[in-house]
Amino acid sequence: MTPRGAIDRGINFYNHQRPHTAHSGRPPAVVYFNNIETDQYAQAAA
Repeated sequence: MTPRGAIDRGINFYNHQRPHTAHSGRPPAVVYFNNIETDQYAQAAA
């Protein structure tokens, strides 16, 4: 595996799989994409 591949896997794991205590055990990507969906829904309803 190339160093770039190892870095990509590490970033992917950190953002999409690793639970974070600051986000109630959810990965950052889940929190981010849920916020985008909620914001879009709120804008559509306004």
